[in-house]
Amino acid sequence: MNPKPYRVLFLCTGNSARSIMAEALLNVLGHGHFEAFSAGSHPAGRVQPLAAELATSLGYPADRLYSKSWDEFAKKGAPTMNFVITVCDNAAGETCPVWFGSPVTAHWGVPDPAHVVGDEATQRAAYRDAWELLRERVEAMVALPADQLVGPEACRALQAIARIGAESAPTLVQPD
Repeated sequence: MNPKPYRVLFLCTGNSARSIMAEALLNVLGHGHFEAFSAGSHPAGRVQPLAAELATSLGYPADRLYSKSWDEFAKKGAPTMNFVITVCDNAAGETCPVWFGSPVTAHWGVPDPAHVVGDEATQRAAYRDAWELLRERVEAMVALPADQLVGPEACRALQAIARIGAESAPTLVQPD
């Protein structure tokens, strides 16, 4: 295994739910072999309470949960990423900053639970669904052999992981 942890940046527009949950999952399930971060193109400035609840239930420290701009990771002195993964369709379509080190990029689209309207049970179910989809994908990434975490193999592996659960993920209508 790589002596240094593989660094992964999860991106979303608001950095308030999906990217935060992905960061927490990989930092806990990656067992030190991965170091995850998250950021947003237009950070919300706060973490969605249900996302924070799920992350801390996994044992992720609450003080690491905060919404931040992706600009933090594009400036000089920022940690060099091995992977940059978008988890929302909006962020995937935006022009990203130039990342130092030419990381492998991928898109793992996950429906936004923050846009689900309904009672608390409905909202909790949406967050749980997003969490479980992210968990499946993170577990698949963590299980990759070292030779599939570099070069063209890494790109193919992350694209395959993006298809996990894609056929069963609900499509949410975005509000106007």
